[in-house]
Amino acid sequence: MSSSETSSSCTCSAAPKLIFSCSGAADVGGLADQTARKLSREGVGKMFCLAGIGGRVSGILKSTETAASVLAIDGCPLDCAKKSLEEAGFSGFNHLRLADLGMEKGKTEITAEAIDQVAEKAMAFL
Repeated sequence: MSSSETSSSCTCSAAPKLIFSCSGAADVGGLADQTARKLSREGVGKMFCLAGIGGRVSGILKSTETAASVLAIDGCPLDCAKKSLEEAGFSGFNHLRLADLGMEKGKTEITAEAIDQVAEKAMAFL
């Protein structure tokens, strides 16, 4: 297919904005997860399955390849969401780490205010 055929059939505006979130056992993982769910409910982006990336599920990988944008939200500096995407061969995606916002593992309450704060930061990446 030539590049002119590709551009004439492109549906880029319909491509989803995908959000992959840490959903770890720590409070910051829960906060990252709840933020991704909020953004998905509000239609800002679509929360997608990080386990599917790790498991190399073909449909999830293909959808991620064609996404308009991808955001990884990590709770702590271990960067599990980011590393999972990278291990699957993805690059050029956006990354938000809650620890960079001053939120500490074991010391961060999951409140509506905290979710809103993280969601506001995340929206800038989508």
